[in-house]
Amino acid sequence: MRFAIFSDIHSNLEALEAVLADARAAQCLRFVCLGDIVGYNANPTECLHRIQELECPVVKGNHDEQASNDSSTSGFNELAEEAIGWTREQLSREERSWLANLPLTSPVGDFTIVHATLDKPNKWGYVFNDLDAIASFAHQTTSLCFFGHTHWPMAFIRDDHVQRVAIDRLQLTSGKKYFVNTGSVGQPRDRDWRAAYCIYDADQQVIEQRRVTYNLAAAQQKIREAGLPDRLADRLALGR
Repeated sequence: MRFAIFSDIHSNLEALEAVLADARAAQCLRFVCLGDIVGYNANPTECLHRIQELECPVVKGNHDEQASNDSSTSGFNELAEEAIGWTREQLSREERSWLANLPLTSPVGDFTIVHATLDKPNKWGYVFNDLDAIASFAHQTTSLCFFGHTHWPMAFIRDDHVQRVAIDRLQLTSGKKYFVNTGSVGQPRDRDWRAAYCIYDADQQVIEQRRVTYNLAAAQQKIREAGLPDRLADRLALGR
């Protein structure tokens, strides 16, 4: 079974459609979403509906949570805060309720999914280094867990110690634990503008990092036409 596992779509419909097309061409039969369907970009409703149509496992991201309620966004930066205010106005009551009721973590086959961290999934902590990963490993009950939130594709491996590695093509080994970030579909921050996601081949026990080009100009134009900050459009081309 081949799973397409992706995160941080952030209302970028062009990037999402390109990822789904690439995954289907790569013979993925299952899809898994790690949260932050909405926020930042200009197609929150359309992206939400695409995910619903997939009928796939989904966990909640911090932007999903904020868009689903009217609580303060003071913990967000200025760009994120403005985008969440706009996103709330685009979503129906039913769409916001659907986002609000997403789980924070979920088992999927032989692996687990979470948006941020396993130790405190509702606190939206970031995992960038070995020390950050250790806390989640302590709560990881499966050998493999996928996460998002940082917008940086990377993997952490725990055996006698914890090490961070690039994914590219990662062969899983029995007896080790893996905490894998798939990168971001809709707003990569690793200085590569292309949409990022992972394919997990459960039979071969292999994870492959994928990068997909999409209609960047169309996504940028939509942001500007929606009246969202120009910086949100500009950063898509920079991958940061």
